[in-house]
Amino acid sequence: MATAIPPVVLVVLLLAMLLMSPCVTSSSSLNGSDTDLAALLAFKAQISDPLSVLARSWAPNVSFCGWVGVSCSRRRLRVTAIALPNTPLQGEISPHIGNLSFLSLLDLSNTTLSGSIPSTIGALHRLRYIDLENNDLSGPIPYTVCFLPKLEYLYLSQNQLSGELQPNIYNMSKLQVMDFSQNNLTGPIITGNESISLPLLRGLYLGKNNFSGRIPPGLVACQNLEILILSFNSFVDVVPTWLAQLPNLAYLYMGQNNFVGSIPAVLGNLTRLAQLDISFCNLTGYIPTELGLLRELSFLHLGSNHLIGPIPVSVGNLSMLAVLNLESNQLSGSVPSTLGNIRPLNQIKLSENKLDGNLNFLSSLSNCRQLELIDIYNNSLNGALPDHVGNLSTKLSVLFADYNKITGGLPSTLSNLSSLSSIYMSNNLLGGAIPESIASLQNLVVFSVWVNNMSGPIPTQIGMLNRLQTFYLYGNKFSGPIPDSIGNLTNLEHIGLYDNQLNSTIPASLFHLDKLIHLDLSQNFLTGALPADVSGIKQVDFIELSSNYLVGSIPKSFGQLRMLVYLRLSHNSFEDTIPQSFQELTSLGVLDLSSNNLSGTIPKFLANFTYLTNLNLSFNRLEGKIPDGGVFSSITLQSLDGNVALCGAPRLGFPPCLENSHSHNRHFLKILLPVVTISFGSIVLCVYLAIRMKLKNKKQDIASVIDPSDDVTHRLVSYHELVRATDNFSDNNLLGSGTFGKVFKGQLDTGLVVAIKVLDMELEQAVRSFDAECRVLRLVRHRNLIRIINTCSNLDFRALVLQYMRNGNLEMLMYSEGTRQLGFLKRLDIMLDVAMAVEYLHHEHHEVVLHCDLKPSNVLFDDDMTAHVADFGIAKLLLGNDNSVIASYMPGTIGYMAPEYGSLGKASRKSDVFSYGIMLLEVFTRKRPTDPMFEGEQSLVQWVRRAFPAELASVLDNQLLQDEFSSSCDPNEFLLSIFKLGLLCSSDSPDERMSMSDVVITLKRIRKDYAKWASA
Repeated sequence: MATAIPPVVLVVLLLAMLLMSPCVTSSSSLNGSDTDLAALLAFKAQISDPLSVLARSWAPNVSFCGWVGVSCSRRRLRVTAIALPNTPLQGEISPHIGNLSFLSLLDLSNTTLSGSIPSTIGALHRLRYIDLENNDLSGPIPYTVCFLPKLEYLYLSQNQLSGELQPNIYNMSKLQVMDFSQNNLTGPIITGNESISLPLLRGLYLGKNNFSGRIPPGLVACQNLEILILSFNSFVDVVPTWLAQLPNLAYLYMGQNNFVGSIPAVLGNLTRLAQLDISFCNLTGYIPTELGLLRELSFLHLGSNHLIGPIPVSVGNLSMLAVLNLESNQLSGSVPSTLGNIRPLNQIKLSENKLDGNLNFLSSLSNCRQLELIDIYNNSLNGALPDHVGNLSTKLSVLFADYNKITGGLPSTLSNLSSLSSIYMSNNLLGGAIPESIASLQNLVVFSVWVNNMSGPIPTQIGMLNRLQTFYLYGNKFSGPIPDSIGNLTNLEHIGLYDNQLNSTIPASLFHLDKLIHLDLSQNFLTGALPADVSGIKQVDFIELSSNYLVGSIPKSFGQLRMLVYLRLSHNSFEDTIPQSFQELTSLGVLDLSSNNLSGTIPKFLANFTYLTNLNLSFNRLEGKIPDGGVFSSITLQSLDGNVALCGAPRLGFPPCLENSHSHNRHFLKILLPVVTISFGSIVLCVYLAIRMKLKNKKQDIASVIDPSDDVTHRLVSYHELVRATDNFSDNNLLGSGTFGKVFKGQLDTGLVVAIKVLDMELEQAVRSFDAECRVLRLVRHRNLIRIINTCSNLDFRALVLQYMRNGNLEMLMYSEGTRQLGFLKRLDIMLDVAMAVEYLHHEHHEVVLHCDLKPSNVLFDDDMTAHVADFGIAKLLLGNDNSVIASYMPGTIGYMAPEYGSLGKASRKSDVFSYGIMLLEVFTRKRPTDPMFEGEQSLVQWVRRAFPAELASVLDNQLLQDEFSSSCDPNEFLLSIFKLGLLCSSDSPDERMSMSDVVITLKRIRKDYAKWASA
């Protein structure tokens, strides 16, 4: 039987519990001011104060109403506000804060507080404003917030909230503004089962968190809601139609969520809406025409979704709109001229869609006098840039129009746009010259028109653009000199003039641009010597002057460019030695001096350069010992080839170096001279007899070192000899037919067996250039390229005499029983051979050679099964010097053509890279890109991409799965890098594709890793 507790004890216990409770606000037995003082001291005790802000002010002997950040009521001297924004405080908010019963404002924003929000805040019924944003608060938002009837503002942004929202939060009475944005708080936003309405709620901020689940429909009860911020979360929902029932909504931000479905047309009912953002939400479908009813809308962002169809004409009714952002969708059709009805329009962003049609809409935009930015990048807009572009707003600052199909020239009226700072018109079909009037654009910072068909000289007036920082003209047909006035562009940081027809000396003034970072003048016809003093460009880290006609010595002043990382001077006629001043260039990562006339020894200091990973000194007249260590530890023959007097690297085939001690030689000569005098006759006699003894085998010795094709190379091959060699081009000798003609096996009069490619004369467009181009291609030398031995041409016949490859091509090997010979390593080696061949054509030959028809049937095998690429440069043979444009009647092969090649007829190094990527995927899947399974929207690339990275085994050639990868070995370990490389190379966008140099580096690394695993 339990003993009864005396009533006195019960009273004492009850009082103790009340005194210990942090939620006690006041009582008749306690002074209210004392309670506030105790609560403030408890708050101070639970946090650290690195700058002693509280330590200096919050002293017990001073009235707390005078403390920093504390305000009191006049009549009762009770704490009504704590405001310590941007004060470094660390620690957690004390639950005793709930005892400040007269508190109406709490601002602890940006104070790095952590921990949870104390539930005792729910006792502060006078609270109107809470700002705890930009802290590290975590945990759930306590349900007691529901009991703050006078709360107007709640800011919890920039913390860490997460979890699903509970519907009952939206029933909190008289809450007017809540901001839970950017938090670390976890769990449901409100717990408990209380149900209180929120008829006065005006703003709800939940942005930049990790909230998930659906957007609670209970929000529809908040009829006074004006601001709803849900951006940067993980909501999985449709765009709610009940939003249309919130008549006062003015700001709706829902971007960066995981929505599904389309934009509901009923959003057009939100006639007070001023800003709407539903970007980055995976939305599909059309843009509703009803959005044109939002007459007060000033900001519309629907970018980075999957929206289709045209831009509604009704958008022109948004008479208050300042920003229109529809970028990165799949919108099609023309740009509506009704946009010109929107007078306040400031920014138009329509990039990365499928818009087509002409540029006439620009005329209507002349009504938009506030317009500062037009972005129509990466569409299919065509036609000429009209003269009336000069009627656009004088406030226009940026024009993005890259990657379209814009023709014509740059209108001189562009000079009317006095505020223009950036012109991006690259990768179009522009022609004509740069108008001299462009010099009047004194605010121009970026001028980028690379990869077009522009021509003519660079205007000397360009030197007037003294704010210019980026000047990109590469990939055009500009000719004439680089104007000396370029030295006036003192703010210039990037110069890209490569791949043009410039033919002057390089002006010395260019090397005085002390802000220059990137300089590329390669692939022109620049002549003369470099200035002796190039040291003025001290900030430069990239210099590319290769493939010109530069002469003289390499200036010693290069050694003063200490920030230089990339230096290529290859394929010029530089003489003398590699300057000793180069030893100061310790940041170099790439140094290419190949194909010049440099002499002397290779400087030893190059072996000490920590970052130097790419060194090419081939085809010079260098001599002496190849240094040891550093970059020379892994250097290849390709980087030193063509220097016959080098020694000391037996692994590369160079002979060992002879010892050369001067003291030893002097001693040896003292002994040798008398002996030489006596023995001279005997030595001569011995030499004579030795020659006689070897004379009988002379023919055999010579035959063993002479290439049997050399005889053919240095004589004319007639049409009649080719007729005899092929039995009048009999079908019995037909090896195959390709894009550019037929290939026959033949035996020349010398007995040499060759392959004879007879070109299709219906494709011939440059008869006069054929022999000249052949002379160039016959000099191409690489172990993985089919050698062009000779040519034959007359008025109606063109043929190439090629090396004969006995073991067929990759197409035959892949899709025959021979596939069983192709293990993983062999396939990898084949594709590495192909990559090295194309790398040579793209980057190492003295001029760029495009392939334009890279495919398995153009990869042939010699007796040792080494891969050789055939048909390189054929397009240039047929079309003459302009190898950047391949006519539509000369297509590549379906399935291997890059999108821009197939649609625009423009070939480039990156279009070859695309073809290579398709081949790489094909070799490891054994699926042709034209396989019947790839119909409609399906393609080889999409098929592999869907399997990448987790299900690569499902697309891998079954033969590899059976023969190479056991059940104990996950094939993804070795194939992930291969398929990633293939997908990168076959990207739709040329900019996303790798260069062939990077492809070679990647494949070599993959092969090394595989070999290491295989030997383990």
